[in-house]
Amino acid sequence: MYQLRRNHKGWIEKHLGDGAKGRQDEWTGSVAVGSKSFIESVKASLGFRARGRAVIESGEGYQLRESPASYKAFFEAENEDIGFENNRLWDVKAE
Repeated sequence: MYQLRRNHKGWIEKHLGDGAKGRQDEWTGSVAVGSKSFIESVKASLGFRARGRAVIESGEGYQLRESPASYKAFFEAENEDIGFENNRLWDVKAE
């Protein structure tokens, strides 16, 4: 057991090296990654929950990803400057 633990630690250190390896977007930002048939199977299994998700070909296979949404369309009116419309002076007296 000790030998396996030591070997495993060595494999991890060898793979990570100097820490230059980082987050891989195809794995962390996708619903599924694999062959085209696998991705289509996952998409079919998700049914209506897969609506808006696209099958994208990547370097070594395919990904099932959500289309990036523009938050600006949802929040544009809420983020506008209030301008001069908010110019009411309040009669506040400190007690």
